[in-house]
Amino acid sequence: MKNMLLFLLSFISNSLYAGPQVGEPAPDFRLQASDGRTYTLSEFQEKQYVVIAFFPKAFTGG
Repeated sequence: MKNMLLFLLSFISNSLYAGPQVGEPAPDFRLQASDGRTYTLSEFQEKQYVVIAFFPKAFTGG
């Protein structure tokens, strides 16, 4: 019963916010880059394409 309740709560929370859909603009966010600066998505609006690549740092367990 407890597992079913957790499943339902997870399903409901995911249904309430599924994130942006295809064709919708991404929400503004802030990330620290490898050069140490912090950038926001809105800084690049209508200026250029944005590509975000995630990778673990060398010699880490990530």
